[in-house]
Amino acid sequence: MASTLAHTPHQQRPSLHGRRRRALPWLAVTVTGALLAGCTTVGTDTPDDDATGAPDGEGGTVVLITHDSFALSEERIADFEASTGLTLEQRAPGDGGSLVNQLILTQDAPLGDVVYGIDNTFASRAIAEGVLEPYTSPAAGDDATALGVDDAGHLTAINVGDVCLNIDHQWFDDADVPEPTTLADLTDPAYADLVVVTNPATSSPGLAFLLATIAEFGEDGWQDYWTDLRDNGLHVAAGWSDAYYVDFSGSSGEGDRPIALSYASSPPYEVTDEDAEEGPTSAMLDTCFRQVEYAGVLAGAQNPDGARQVIDWLLSPEVQADIPENMYVFPVDTTVELPEAWARFAPVPEDPYTLDPADIDANRDDWIQEWTELVIG
Repeated sequence: MASTLAHTPHQQRPSLHGRRRRALPWLAVTVTGALLAGCTTVGTDTPDDDATGAPDGEGGTVVLITHDSFALSEERIADFEASTGLTLEQRAPGDGGSLVNQLILTQDAPLGDVVYGIDNTFASRAIAEGVLEPYTSPAAGDDATALGVDDAGHLTAINVGDVCLNIDHQWFDDADVPEPTTLADLTDPAYADLVVVTNPATSSPGLAFLLATIAEFGEDGWQDYWTDLRDNGLHVAAGWSDAYYVDFSGSSGEGDRPIALSYASSPPYEVTDEDAEEGPTSAMLDTCFRQVEYAGVLAGAQNPDGARQVIDWLLSPEVQADIPENMYVFPVDTTVELPEAWARFAPVPEDPYTLDPADIDANRDDWIQEWTELVIG
């Protein structure tokens, strides 16, 4: 069976608040669904003519461009606006890959002031295209510094996640089918029509997963793997939200595919009983690729001072502690205390796949094009 490419309209996706309704009740996660709107002003109303830079504490707007899975609690956003006098406006043009594409296409008239969500699979492209202004935040500790992309400081690491396939245990129990554990397992006919991944041309997790297969099967073998996966009924969604919340049977989306591309840190948010010994889902830890997400000041920003304040804020202990419960990934600051449930339900992969950033930079576009021809046609 050939793969299919989902085209779920953005407005038809579950709202951020709704799609987390099965999240851990004892974590008391507070999320603002408005953050997923294509263009949203968060906080007090501010006229558009105040959108240019203003001195600290004197008002104005700073525009944050993100991927469509960005979320922080209302309390953290309110703290930022109160401490800076700025209004935070957020715009989300799409998933991680779409985000970089939009920044490049609009670099002569930037979409905003600061960007969050460029990851290590697309970072070199964003830098090479000149869409970023160097900035070294005084709030960047050793952890963030160690994950820097270049010496100039075009991008600042904010969080780390492992992109992995997630398994719906109940589905496999009910079907009396053994769960797969490796990438190679997924081409077995026993798992036909069970897998959903995301498109590497538009999705940063999708690209991360493609890179995992290249790391596993090599430059001369990954094509055969994807051909076999395609012929085994693979489904390709445009972005992570669609794959996880629409197609995956193990999430609140109640889809029909029990193997979905997400993160190693996703399973805790499907647990409804804090005393459970095992969650309803788990990550296939032998399929993971290490992903780092960055923030950067956009070249040509109307409010570069505000942009720098946003980066400082994203690195603050309060926001770093807010990231796990809202974006399902690890803060870059390893001194931050993580939710207790993560120790049981979100183990860190011992040996995630990685590729040299130079190899990614040299081959990314060719790999994506070749994948598209093989899988989408």
